[in-house]
Amino acid sequence: MTETPARILVVDDEASILQFVSYNLKKEGHEVDVAETGDVALEMAAEHPYDLVVLDVMLPGMDGYEVCRRIRATSAVPVLFLSARDTELDKVVGLEIGGDDYLAKPFGVRELQARVKALLRRARPEARGEAPGTETLEALGITVDEPAHEAYFGETPIDLTPREFELLAELMRHQGKVLSREHLLREAWGWEYLVETKTVDTHIKRLRDKLEAAGVDPALVETVRGYGYRFRG
Repeated sequence: MTETPARILVVDDEASILQFVSYNLKKEGHEVDVAETGDVALEMAAEHPYDLVVLDVMLPGMDGYEVCRRIRATSAVPVLFLSARDTELDKVVGLEIGGDDYLAKPFGVRELQARVKALLRRARPEARGEAPGTETLEALGITVDEPAHEAYFGETPIDLTPREFELLAELMRHQGKVLSREHLLREAWGWEYLVETKTVDTHIKRLRDKLEAAGVDPALVETVRGYGYRFRG
């Protein structure tokens, strides 16, 4: 049993997938709810504070991408997409609309558990196997409180997903230094990620949008062409 049980919503219209995923997550000690349609998933997500949503892309009626968009309008809960479609375009679309990871069917128990653990570790600092971050980072009016997993511009909260938070923290931690996309993937995703490094570009764009919405100049996160990104010093 995991030492840090979470409440997880699993959404899939295939009974076999629902049973497989929920059974193996429960074995890890998690509390698992299931839904077979997007409408039901949204109702449940509105009623319960989930720690993670495992979401199939190909749902009847409202597809998983639209479900994710609607969840993202009100919540930063991590979203792990499941899909039988394994093209790079499908992965990029899922990440661009707010997903945190993408797991192609068929998948094994170990890969599912590894992805879930990594997402929960990033979203819940207290759930990390290692000691949680203790830093408070401050620069150019932005404060990143790592123990609380919160970011502010002055007194204004910056509403970030766990992945966006990790990117901002890593960039601020190395203020003025250029960080490669590969470095950011390792630090913000927590493992050797399988999609191309353009995934970082997608999340940086979303991070800049969130910064601008909070009143921050998005140009504080600079693109260094052909290499990576830098938080302006």
